[in-house]
Amino acid sequence: MNTVEGIIMRRSARGMDKLLPHLPADYCRGAASSLLGLQRGNVLIATGFYVAGFAETDGPPGAFFLAQALNALGFECTIVTDKYCAGFFDGGGIDTEYIDIDANESKLNCLLRKKQPVSLLSIERCGADETGDYKNMRGVSISSHTARLDHLFLEGMRRGIPTYGIGDGGNEIGMGCFKETIERELSLSPCVTRVDYPIIATVSNWGAYGLCAYLQMLSGDSVMPTADEVMNYIAEIAAKGSVDGVTREHSPTVDGFPKQVERETVELLNEICQL
Repeated sequence: MNTVEGIIMRRSARGMDKLLPHLPADYCRGAASSLLGLQRGNVLIATGFYVAGFAETDGPPGAFFLAQALNALGFECTIVTDKYCAGFFDGGGIDTEYIDIDANESKLNCLLRKKQPVSLLSIERCGADETGDYKNMRGVSISSHTARLDHLFLEGMRRGIPTYGIGDGGNEIGMGCFKETIERELSLSPCVTRVDYPIIATVSNWGAYGLCAYLQMLSGDSVMPTADEVMNYIAEIAAKGSVDGVTREHSPTVDGFPKQVERETVELLNEICQL
């Protein structure tokens, strides 16, 4: 618990702990160190997970605060999402690209040519399984509501662009790194898209906050959000239509956890930044 990785994996109940043997103990630190070592330039951050007509509250907060952190460190972040996250990032002055649900590979390649990213990150973004379908944790197809943003990562890896993926269930971009284990241990149809630096967490937002914590500790710059900032942001997007992915309610909670759990997690990460 006294490490960033321990904090972001606390209260794990969906089997993500079964993936830990396949990762270095300091996997989140390694990802942050890699990011800091990149040439400064554009970073594309994919997020937004469709739940019952809306985007869930897990993903956009992590993307928002990680984009702010990386921008403060000299990068130029663009959040890439679809219409269900409309308006979520307006208040932070963060560049946002909304991708049509039916956008083809050619249109997505145009985005890569336009931005020439130095890296690609995904935070709680559904990726296709081996059948090409996009499924939620209940095994229900959400393909008709999900832009194919995983293509950016497949093409990015082909071009040698460093890729990072944060997930908490097995169907997110990056979890293809653990495909066989997820199929065997979690009985899910996992996303098959791999990344260079996978990050697992009990809640994907927590993985993004963990990255922020390490970015602060390794750079010496204050880029970690406060608990109040996180809680206020979650309340703001809930008011704009976002839903808790577990309860499916327009409430300022994430993945069914009480608000206090989210607050405690961010507070613990802030405390570890001061050690």
